[in-house]
Amino acid sequence: MRALLIFLLVLIVSGCARPPREPLPPPSPTKELSKPIPSWMKPYTINGKTYFPLPSAEGYEEECIASWYGPGFHGKETSSGEIYNMYEYTAAHKLLPMGTYVLVKNLENGRELVVRINDRGPFVGERCLDLSYAAARELGMVGKGLSRVKIVALSEGEYQGTKIVYKNIPNFRFNKFYLQVGAFKVYSNALRYKLELENQFEQVEIEPYYDNEKGLFYRVQIYLADDLNKARILAENLKNKGFPQGFLVAK
Repeated sequence: MRALLIFLLVLIVSGCARPPREPLPPPSPTKELSKPIPSWMKPYTINGKTYFPLPSAEGYEEECIASWYGPGFHGKETSSGEIYNMYEYTAAHKLLPMGTYVLVKNLENGRELVVRINDRGPFVGERCLDLSYAAARELGMVGKGLSRVKIVALSEGEYQGTKIVYKNIPNFRFNKFYLQVGAFKVYSNALRYKLELENQFEQVEIEPYYDNEKGLFYRVQIYLADDLNKARILAENLKNKGFPQGFLVAK
C-alpha cells in the first residue's frame, strides 16, 4: 500500500512539473533590419590610413582647407557611382554620407555656395573638401587652387536600393547610434560575443542581416548614444581600445 501511494505521488508531481523550455530560436531578419550597407558607408583604406564614414551628417560643421578637381576626372565614375561632371555643384569629402548637401563658405572672400557630396577625397595633406570646377569657380578659388572654407551640413540624401534619392531641404532625423563590432554566420557565436560584451557595456544588440550573395548574418552592435557628436567620440575611444575595425551605424 505504501509503495502504491509513493508511485501515485510521483505521478502527480511529474504531471505538475513544467516541461523543459525549448531554446529560443535566433531572431528572424526583418525588412527593416535587412537593409544592405552601401559600399561608401564601409571603412576604407587609402595610403595606409583607414577612414570610417559617418552614418549621419546631422550637426556637422568644419573649417579646413578646400581644393578642387576638374578635367582629369571629368566623365569618370565617383565613389557614389555617379559620373563626375565638373560643371555641376558637387564635392568630395572623406567622411560625410553621399548625397549630403553642405553650405561652403570661402573664408577668404565671403562667397557661399551649396554643393552635394558625391565622391570621396581629397587625400592630400590636411585638405577636407575637393570641389568641382564649377563650385570652385563660383567660390573664387580656381586660380589660387586652395582656400580656407567653412562647411555646414544642411541635409542628406536617402539611400534607396542601388541609388541615392536627393533631398533639397533639411531632413535630419533623430537616430540611435551603434558601433558594429562583429558579424557572424552562426547565431550562437554572435550570442556568445554579445554576452561577453555585456560584461563591459550596458546595451549590446544582435541585428539579423540577409546578404543576397552570402546569406544570413548576425551583426553584433554596441549602443553608443542618441547624439551624433557623443557617438563619434565614444566610437573613436572604443576603436582605440580593442575594436579597430568597428564602425558607426545609425538606426
